[in-house]
Amino acid sequence: MASNVEAPERWYLALLGFAEHFRTSSPPKIRLCVHCLQAVFQFKPPQRIEARTHLQLGSVLYHHTKNSDLARSHLEKAWYISQQVPQFEDVKFEAASILSELFCQQNLVDSAKPLLRKAIQISQQTPYWHCRLLFQLAQLHTLEKDLVSACDLLGVGAEYARVVGSEYTRALFLLSKGMLLLMERKLGEVHPLLTLCGTIVENWQGNPIQKESLRVFFLVLQVTHYLDAGQVKSVKPCLKQLQQCIQTISTLHDDEILPSNPADLFHWLPKEHMCVLVYLVTVMHSMQAGYLEKAQKYTDKALMQLEKLKMLDCSPILSTFQVILLEHIIMCRLVTGHKATALQEISQVCQLCQQSPRLFNNHAAQLHTLLGLYCISVNCMDNAEAQFTAALRLTTHQELWTYIVTNLASVYIREGNRHQELYSLLERINPDHNFPVRRFLRETLKMSNAEDLNRLTACSLVLLGHIFYVLGNHRESNNMVVPAMQLASKIPDMSVQLWSSALLKDLNKALGNTMDAHEAAQMHQNFSQQLLQDHIAACSLPEHNLISWTDGPPPVQIQAQNGPTTSLASLL
Repeated sequence: MASNVEAPERWYLALLGFAEHFRTSSPPKIRLCVHCLQAVFQFKPPQRIEARTHLQLGSVLYHHTKNSDLARSHLEKAWYISQQVPQFEDVKFEAASILSELFCQQNLVDSAKPLLRKAIQISQQTPYWHCRLLFQLAQLHTLEKDLVSACDLLGVGAEYARVVGSEYTRALFLLSKGMLLLMERKLGEVHPLLTLCGTIVENWQGNPIQKESLRVFFLVLQVTHYLDAGQVKSVKPCLKQLQQCIQTISTLHDDEILPSNPADLFHWLPKEHMCVLVYLVTVMHSMQAGYLEKAQKYTDKALMQLEKLKMLDCSPILSTFQVILLEHIIMCRLVTGHKATALQEISQVCQLCQQSPRLFNNHAAQLHTLLGLYCISVNCMDNAEAQFTAALRLTTHQELWTYIVTNLASVYIREGNRHQELYSLLERINPDHNFPVRRFLRETLKMSNAEDLNRLTACSLVLLGHIFYVLGNHRESNNMVVPAMQLASKIPDMSVQLWSSALLKDLNKALGNTMDAHEAAQMHQNFSQQLLQDHIAACSLPEHNLISWTDGPPPVQIQAQNGPTTSLASLL
């Protein structure tokens, strides 16, 4: 009798052992693993073993093969059978979780939502799974850009975590909600929520890595909040805290001790991913402040770290970080007069987007905007207009829309014969005419000075200097152009340096300062030569043909073309 009872367990453990051996072989032998698991059904096993085997088969097929239909069939059986077995929560909810992932992969979101809602409804006595499924459904709504529903679910999760005594996971839910509120620009709700999160994080006593990771999440949101408002100077204390925090995390060892509360079994991000994220927000800060060499230094560090991580980790967030870093460094290159390098990095973004439709969907507008900026830099105004028009068609983001439209307006101004289109655009940017137009530049200068926005300050100074020069007020013009030149050299901003040196040449000539005029003329000549050489190099690259792409996914191959087809004359 005893041997009869033990027999099913022995055959089951043997088949399971073989399956795991084949799954973990190098390289994995998935076909043999699947055969071993399928053999379990030949023994007509009890429901618990049957359900678990369906889950294992569904999981292996989903993660290691392209046979989605068979994976789905096994996962649906695991979900159905496990609901009939008492106290079988792990199998039941893991089946629901993986099956909903598979539905999303197959664009069957309307099948994933009710499945997750049912699983959430019946998992309230299982804190870990209840929280995990709430996070999963909130993420699904976020991917669909239904941020209101996602915020509601995260609020439900925060309250549930409080009730089951998990302040750690409550903080994770609230910080996630804060992130979505920032995305929605609901700034009135963000401030009190971040204040509450700050108190919870500081008061929570637990695993040091978990505590520090909560602090990183909190500080990343604070820094982003400041940067969104253009408060580059005010954010410095928070950014410094964030950098110190990531240094602390990198010295801590991962404890294998599991939390006593199952609702605490969550990590926000692996610490290696957090390091890249801190580099990323540092790059964002350096870009806005106009410290472009510093931005480049941190971008190089982050991209090097990403390359190492991507060898071992295929997490989609790494590609997202890589694209955002490249978007920032491309803008840096265009400002510093390295158009050829910028173009090659735009091509890298295209390649990353080819590998992920979701990534392309989220970054298509930015990609066309960057191509538009490149087109302006090489004086291809028709292509710039086409790129910005494509970008406008692809974005609903208010700030990006405004940025694109203002750049499109600059194209119309440069072309000189597009007055009607320009006035229509300005009407769309400022329909209420509620800005004091005459004070624009002085207000800009005041704001940019107050927050150390160096590039904005340099641009405002040189434009004011140009206006004073045209008005014949040479002394006041000189007072603006000299600091503009100093600031532009520090950034360095090649366009402002070119503009400032041209103005200094004319100013010194008008003031009778022959030596200074000659020196400024020589500087202008040097900047012009650098720009011309880079212009020729960029237009000669096969990637230059990207300027003609305005629709659909990015082109797979770029054909070479014969030499530059554009003129630098209007830039000089």
